[in-house]
Amino acid sequence: MELKNKTAIVTGVSKGIGLELVKLLLEKGVTVAGWGRNQPDLEHSNFHFFSCDVSQEESVEKAFQATTQKLGTDIRILVNNAGFGIAGATESFSSEDWKAMFDTNVHGIFYTTKRVIPGMKAADEGHILNVASIAGLNGVNQFAGYVGTKHAVRGISHSLYMELRDFGIKVSTIYPGSIQTNFFDDIPGMQAHENMMRPIDVATTIVQTLETHPNYFVVDVECRPLRPKGKK
Repeated sequence: MELKNKTAIVTGVSKGIGLELVKLLLEKGVTVAGWGRNQPDLEHSNFHFFSCDVSQEESVEKAFQATTQKLGTDIRILVNNAGFGIAGATESFSSEDWKAMFDTNVHGIFYTTKRVIPGMKAADEGHILNVASIAGLNGVNQFAGYVGTKHAVRGISHSLYMELRDFGIKVSTIYPGSIQTNFFDDIPGMQAHENMMRPIDVATTIVQTLETHPNYFVVDVECRPLRPKGKK
């Protein structure tokens, strides 16, 4: 897709991959509606922030109405990036935290995606890209809930692309390994470090996936740090 002059919605834009992606899209001439709970420190004539908690459908509806009123209904790109993970032993895990991960990481994708599909079908073009995790491809010790959400993202994405491909809509999923982001801030014993991937590189891969030829779409992209423990 030629990105210039297209309109995109990106969720989870306050930091990390979301923020880096927004900056790259703006460089490409995209008008970006950034949805998030916290406004990033970013000033650009084509960047429009809308307060949104994707775990709450009323919040998504409000953000969608505000976005389409300001930027129109022709939204060609949706990047579902908002998400978080909490670690812990399952028998002592908080049910509230478990539900919260599913509300944001899984249900949030449904709330956002269902609203952009009609406009993409009308345009006969669209790209929905879901940010999963390598946790969507395998198990991770102490992360049963988070891994469950990301496996759900994979299943939803694969089913959606089958549902939407004949309408000119691509659905792609990216599965990053460990990244230098705030993801690890609340996880005891785990800190982001320089051997993890840079958010800018994951964001660049997302842009490359969006820029593909109209009749070519990337289903899944798995990316990992080359030397996760540094040089031997």
